[in-house]
Amino acid sequence: MSEIRVRFAPSPTGNLHVGGARTAIYNWAYARRMGGKFILRIEDTDLERSTPENTEQILRALSWLGLEWDEGPDVGGEYGSYLQTERFDLYDEWLDKLKQTDSAYPCFCSADELKTRRDQAAKAIAEGVSDGGPSGYDRRCRSISADEAAARIASGEQHAWRLKIPLEREAVAFDDAVFGLISTPYQQMDDFVLVRSDGSPTYNYACVIDDIEMHISHVIRGNDHISNTPKQILIYEALGIDAPIFAHLSMILGADGSRLSKRHGATSVEAYQEAGYLPEALVNYLSLLGWSLDGETTLIDTPALHQNFSLERVSRNPAIFDLDKLNWINAAYIKEMGAPAFIDALTPYLQQAGFARPVDEASADSPAEVTPDQQTDDTGEAPFGAMASISIVTDSQTTEIAISDTVAKAIAAMQASASVDTLVMASITNNRTWYESIYHLVAERVKTLKEALPMIAYLFSGAVVKLDENSVEKCLKVEGVAAALDKVIALLSDSQQSWNHETLEVTLRQLPDQLGIKTKTLFQAIRVAICGNMVSPPLFESLELIGRNHCLARLNAAMVVAGSFEDGS
Repeated sequence: MSEIRVRFAPSPTGNLHVGGARTAIYNWAYARRMGGKFILRIEDTDLERSTPENTEQILRALSWLGLEWDEGPDVGGEYGSYLQTERFDLYDEWLDKLKQTDSAYPCFCSADELKTRRDQAAKAIAEGVSDGGPSGYDRRCRSISADEAAARIASGEQHAWRLKIPLEREAVAFDDAVFGLISTPYQQMDDFVLVRSDGSPTYNYACVIDDIEMHISHVIRGNDHISNTPKQILIYEALGIDAPIFAHLSMILGADGSRLSKRHGATSVEAYQEAGYLPEALVNYLSLLGWSLDGETTLIDTPALHQNFSLERVSRNPAIFDLDKLNWINAAYIKEMGAPAFIDALTPYLQQAGFARPVDEASADSPAEVTPDQQTDDTGEAPFGAMASISIVTDSQTTEIAISDTVAKAIAAMQASASVDTLVMASITNNRTWYESIYHLVAERVKTLKEALPMIAYLFSGAVVKLDENSVEKCLKVEGVAAALDKVIALLSDSQQSWNHETLEVTLRQLPDQLGIKTKTLFQAIRVAICGNMVSPPLFESLELIGRNHCLARLNAAMVVAGSFEDGS
């Protein structure tokens, strides 16, 4: 067997959508399975809509998915250029070959003339005067003599070039690797345009020439191209070259059974990236939209896809895009990826949110913030430093509390000297273990990376956390809570109290019996005070990550809120 060479050939008229990404994945996986080459070619001959920005976006999206191409516009290759707009000389050379074999002829009909004739033909068919004949062009210029055509061209008359289809040709048939035998009646074929009057090649012509020049062995693409295939086969025949193997992929539909579109939600690859999906999970999911390993396996990593992909298991039936299934797959990948990879993937979202570990408590690679022997900072001052007033805000009220002026000044200085992205990146680098500890709080709870942000925001607010009003009403404005929080503060202020989640849990679980308060009442109050909400990641791990000083500040603020209720103020 000759070398397997496949290509993905998007048109840069917009973003890379999931349908195009699936096509790229199938080409890539087939090339890897067969030990062949995966070529990226940009079909940018639509000069009005194609843009360099769209080309860059397509390359970014494919790179993010992890689809490495062997030849392409940015990596080069033996058969470049890989931009169609840089290959016009080649199209001219192959057109000359068609002219020499009398397989192409000039058409001098204007666009207005062609439209008028099409309208007249449609009317005749509708009135029963005509049964049609070849669809589209009526071959009027086909009978112009070579001498007349040459003279008109020499005079500067505008003209296009059409393929001269053999009139004795019967149906055009091909054996599709997915759909089987497909046949198109000759009556549906006209002498279609190869090169427009402005000298630009049409899609079908440029596509064939590029596939010939790049030695493409298999054309794997969406089934919206099935109607183009007979035309392309006729060009191959006119040139005396064997056509490649065609494999057309079924459409991707929305949940309502209509073609997937923006009204069904996000359709571009970069939209899913921005929403917090992992590239491996998206590749896994898209590979299953029309192909299966065994009809049962859902989680298929890249090595398994490369090892097992085959055109024989590609379905003819349309695939339904199921967001719930994508979410399930993405959540499964998050659960399995581990803390280091999770933080690497989460970093852009942390930068976007400006989530840097509060500097007052930060010490590189130490989840425990303040231990008994760390009660002063480098200047010998208490960790809180000079105290300043700051507001803790709920949905309906503002409470003034004291926090560290040192913290505020440090944050302001860092923000003035570095961008937010740089600040967050430096924070992650210097506090890697702390950040990786976040993974264990949320890995079982999120479907996407972006979902983690609101879930962990309370870890990054320092001494202040926004209190959910409903949680305040249910958990803080309860008889006895202010006194209970006062006891919690006293216990956690003890410098002998080790600050890790195991010992914190042991210490605090003794309190309900000692105070005569329900366990649920106490721990809901602590949770709201620390996390701002009744629903949050594990409490004791959160205490450890937030640190002693910031936890005490939050508990004090919550005690003020609870005390104001009991005082009736």
